[in-house]
Amino acid sequence: MKEQRYWCRAKRYGWGWGLPVTWEGWVVLIVWLAVLGLGIRYLAPRSIYAHSAFVLAMVGVLLSICYKKGEPLR
Repeated sequence: MKEQRYWCRAKRYGWGWGLPVTWEGWVVLIVWLAVLGLGIRYLAPRSIYAHSAFVLAMVGVLLSICYKKGEPLR
């Protein structure tokens, strides 16, 4: 059976995950930041509601990836 590699380690203190520890985790983080930056740039001037919904959706996507591919929380 293949050993599972976690993309992000759980924080030692507190709740959540730290920085990525594998190249896959770094790619996800960099792409996520790029998409977030572009979305904020182009959605912010149009509508605060669209901006807020976009940011919440992006945070949800990142949290779900960390939950699925990251180390289990303590």
